[in-house]
Amino acid sequence: MMKAAVIKNAGGPENILIEERDIPTSKEGWVLIKVKAFGLNRSELMTRKGLSPGVRFPRILGIECVGEVENDPSGEFTAGQKVAAFMGGMGRDFDGSYAEYTLLPKSLLIPFESKLSWKDLGAMPEMFQTVHGSLHLALKIQPGETILVRGGTSSIGMLATQLAKNNGLFVIATTRNPEKTEMLLKNGADRVIIDDGRIMQKVKTDIPDGVNKVLELVGTSTLKDSLACAAPGGIVCMTGMLSEQWSINDFAPMEYIPATVNLTVYDSGQIRVNKEHFQQFISDVENALINLSIGRTFKLDEIAAAHSLMDSNNSGGKIVVIT
Repeated sequence: MMKAAVIKNAGGPENILIEERDIPTSKEGWVLIKVKAFGLNRSELMTRKGLSPGVRFPRILGIECVGEVENDPSGEFTAGQKVAAFMGGMGRDFDGSYAEYTLLPKSLLIPFESKLSWKDLGAMPEMFQTVHGSLHLALKIQPGETILVRGGTSSIGMLATQLAKNNGLFVIATTRNPEKTEMLLKNGADRVIIDDGRIMQKVKTDIPDGVNKVLELVGTSTLKDSLACAAPGGIVCMTGMLSEQWSINDFAPMEYIPATVNLTVYDSGQIRVNKEHFQQFISDVENALINLSIGRTFKLDEIAAAHSLMDSNNSGGKIVVIT
């Protein structure tokens, strides 16, 4: 038997309950993982609230994890091997990582080597994949460019700022809370803008032509303003939905998107990074080239409290759960 955090009906954090369940049975093409840690994600909050289309309850949430292989019928992975699991139906189409064991499609797993703690490793999979994919695959960042990270105090925003700086970009980060300005500057931002929902004039006061790249983490509520911050030929990538809104009412592309500005998205459920990039990221963290932004750590039994903290937007970094 194993412990699992199960949600039977959409709603608040109190709807996530700890149950005893049978450990899943291995099957061809799937690997049984002993979960060591996992990070919490905004998409899980939206699924918990019933805002993820097609998800059926009861469900074990969780779109990522790190752990050790318990059993792989194919023999490709060996027992005890360290692996990370990345988004791809976990916690939505089938049960995810909020448990002591999880059965996952082999295609979602990347093996890795590291001496870091499970807490640190648990923060990494989706945070890294989302940032790396957004910056390099979607935004195609280049040294010397300017980038606006809208939603800079989120765990994704904090890491994006560091990686953009390491790649030679000038970084503008936003926050709604003036008290977090110093934190963003210490994290590597060159400039901080207090976000009241309309920042285009603030951006263009310093950069009249607009920024080369925009990483939109707030979502649909600020997307139009973020598009207006971009220079002609610039790229805006909508990656996050901190505003918890999926869609835009009465979307008229010709009016909404400035001429020659490119709008794209990054979704790690559709495209994933390769294992070499993930292993290099782990090495960079081990060598103190990257500082992980981890807010608080919880035990599996405390999953409801962890979700409550995520609801409050006061975690101060990635929330990690240790099983």
